[in-house]
Order: sequence, then structure tokens, then C-alpha cells
Amino acid sequence: MPPVHRECPPEPQRHDAKYKGLDTSDKRDWFFKNDSKLWLEKNERIKAENQRNINEYSPAITRWNSQRIEYEQAVAQWPETVKKVEAENQRRSKEYALAIERWSLEKIKHEQEVVVWTETCSQVEAENLRSHEESTKAIERWNACRVEYKQRETARLKAEYESLLPEAVVDYCKRVLSLSDFPDDSRRKLNLEYVPATKILIVDYLLPAPDDLPRVKELKYVKSRDEEVEVYFSEKEFNEIHDDVLYQICLRSLYELFETDDANALSAVVYNGWIESVDKATGNDTKACVMSVHAKKEEFQKINLARVDPKACFKALKGIGSSTLHSLTPIAPVLKISRDDKRFVASYEVAGQLDERTNLAAMDWEDFEHLIRELFEKEFSKPGCEVRVTQASRDGGVDSVVLDSDPIHGGKTVIQAKRYTNTVGVAAVRELYGTVLNEGAMKGILVTTADYGPDAYEFAKGKPLVFLNGSNLLHLLEKHGHKAKIDIQEAKRMLAAKES
Repeated sequence: MPPVHRECPPEPQRHDAKYKGLDTSDKRDWFFKNDSKLWLEKNERIKAENQRNINEYSPAITRWNSQRIEYEQAVAQWPETVKKVEAENQRRSKEYALAIERWSLEKIKHEQEVVVWTETCSQVEAENLRSHEESTKAIERWNACRVEYKQRETARLKAEYESLLPEAVVDYCKRVLSLSDFPDDSRRKLNLEYVPATKILIVDYLLPAPDDLPRVKELKYVKSRDEEVEVYFSEKEFNEIHDDVLYQICLRSLYELFETDDANALSAVVYNGWIESVDKATGNDTKACVMSVHAKKEEFQKINLARVDPKACFKALKGIGSSTLHSLTPIAPVLKISRDDKRFVASYEVAGQLDERTNLAAMDWEDFEHLIRELFEKEFSKPGCEVRVTQASRDGGVDSVVLDSDPIHGGKTVIQAKRYTNTVGVAAVRELYGTVLNEGAMKGILVTTADYGPDAYEFAKGKPLVFLNGSNLLHLLEKHGHKAKIDIQEAKRMLAAKES
């Protein structure tokens, strides 16, 4: 740090009074003393200034000496550092060269993989194109087969329908009614029967109950509350709407059946409208026929449905029903679905003769069939349901038939009883399934005193068939208060002795 220049005090003026009053020698002495004093004072100031500068420069000098020593040490170590740096640079150069070599190899490998991948993609694209072409051809063949099958099936159904086969007519009319487009997008449940001799079709049709229809008339905006409020039909309005809907469904169904009757298979239709509801008094489910009409085709086709009042038109067709259909007052249908079958014979009781000693596997086969009929009559015990036994033929056909009058959930169930001492094979199961199809039944039940083979269970998968083996049969007997036994070995001995 450079010294700071400071001005010395001015020398005394030689013309002041004291100086002027002295003689020459005294002036010289006075001047010397005065200059000496000034010099000493100036010297002291210079010393103080130097000391101060020394104090200020000492730390800087110390630091400089320290840095000089470090610099000298660094200069001394520089050759070694240079060697280390050169060695590190050589090492890194080798690593870099190896990395470049590896990268070059990887690049070559990648380029090879790209070539292989490109070839593979080309092969895959070619394979996909080939598969697509094959799939397209297969789909075209399948569509062609489907169209051909539909054409054959349609031709077959049309031929059967034109031949007035009852099953074909019922199937055709059921398809017609099932295709009806209703606002609620629901499929109506129905049951049909065709009488070829009179060309009359009987339709049991499930109609909507009052609770199935919406009661909201409109949505009204209330400005004071800034909300929409549901406005409901009055009870009178709703009942009128419900009755009108039922009459319209009836007339529409009759129109669709007659309008699509290209084979002139229908001379008349008996339409029975049923409603399932809850009895408000008992809380139990009820089913009632609330409307029934016998409409002749020739008479009905003269009606201009676009201009009629549904209720008045129904009454003009001599339809019967309560004046208020919403009251669900049951009426007797004009014509019911027939249960007559000439194969049915009188049945007799067997279960009362059973005890723990009775071996079911050794029973008389006809008694066994009547026992099964009696047992299922108890199992299906409910109003409108009966179990009938067919003529004893021992030919493996229908042994018993369950007839349920429920127009929606009811129908026909066929039962075959097999008093066997050997395992029931797939042939008997195929026979039962054929009977179910031939009878137009909903389900088939096979009952045996033995058991079923694996091929029988495999064939029955996905089909409306139910198997009851010997254990199930004994359990069902016990459920209804009867006891018996099944001893296969004893039965074989007894049957062999009886035959001999």
C-alpha cells in the first residue's frame, strides 16, 4: 500500500516580531533551534508514519510470503503433476478408444439387427396380409354358409309353415309377436297353441300390470324454487291410460298375426291377456286373465284400426273382460290351451305301499313309472299344475308329463323313469333329449335307480336336462314322507330269478 503524503506544518515566518528583534548571530541561533525542532518533529512524524505503514503491510507481506512458498512448492510439484495428468490422459484416451471400438461394434450389430428386423417386418407383413386374405375368404365362406343356412332354414320353416305343421305355425307366430317394438323395449312373454283342424291360434299373452307403466305426466319448472317438479297423472287418468294400453296391445297383436299370415294358416285367433301382480290384500303374487277375445281373420281385416276406439273395437269383436281392466278382475278365457293327450292313462297310487324293505331297483317297471308320477305330483303340487302318466309301452318314450297352466312360466316337462341295475349310458340321454324336442317341452327329467356315466353328463351339458340318480330318488321319497331302499346286487339276483 503506497504511503500517504501528509503536509508538514509551515516553517515560522522570518519576518515575525521575535525574529526581527534579534541580531544576526542570534537570528542564526534562533533559526537553527527552530529548524532543528521542526526537523525532529517531522522525523517523528515520518517514523510514526513508517511504523504505521509497516503495521499495515506486514499481513500482506506475510500472505505474499505464504503464497510465494505455495507457488514455489507448486512449481516444484508441477513436473510430477504433469506426469500424472499425462498418465490420466493416456488412460482416458485408451478408455475412449475402447468405447469407440465397442460403439462401432454395437453400431454394426444394431445395423445388422435393423436389417434382420426389416426383413422380419416384411415377413410379418406378408404373413399378416396372407392371414388377412385367408380370414377374409373364411369370413366370406362363413357368411355364404350362414346365408345359405338361413335360406335353407327359412325355406324349411316356410315349407313347414305352409304345410300347417302346428309346431311351425306356433314358432312363426311367436317370432312375429316377439318382434313387436314396444316403447319400453321389453320382450313380452307368451305361450301359443295351434289347432290344425280349425286353424285357430290360442295366444296367452302377458300384459303390463299397472305398476309397470310410468305415472309421471310431465316435468314442471317452479321458478320460485328453481327446480323441476314431477306432475303425476290423477288416478282416474292413469286407469284410463292403462286400460287403453291393454286394448291397443291386444288389437296390435291380432293385426300383426293376421297381416303376416301369408300361408293363410289362421282362420281365427283367441287372444287371452294375462297380468301378473301383487295382491294388495295378501301381499301374494297373483295371475289373472283380464281380457279374452275370439277374433276371426276375415272379420278383423275389415276393421280400419287407424280410426277406431280400442275399447269399442274390442267390445265389437265380442271380447270379454271387466269394464275396468285395471281392477285386475279375473275372467274365464274364451278358449284355453288344451291339455288333451290320448297317450294319458289313469294313474294309481304306489307310494303308500312302500317301506324300508322295498327295493326300488327290483320293482315292477310299470309300478315304478306310476311311483315316479306320484312323487313328482307331490313335488309340483301347486294350483294349475298336474302330472300325467302315459300309456305303459316300455319303449323308452315319455313316461310322465308335467303340465303347468301358468301362461308365462309354465309349460310342459317330460319325465322318463329308468328302473335300471346298470349305469345309464348316453343313448338314454340322447333319447330323452329327442323326446324334449319332439314334445316341444321346456325341460326333460331322467330318473333312475342306478347312476349315470360320464358320457351321459358330457352330452347333457348346456341342454335342458335334469338327472336324478338312486340317491336323489331316495332323498326325494324321504322328503315326501316315504322310505325305501335301492340294492343293485339284490335286484339283479331277484330279476334273474324272476326271468328264469
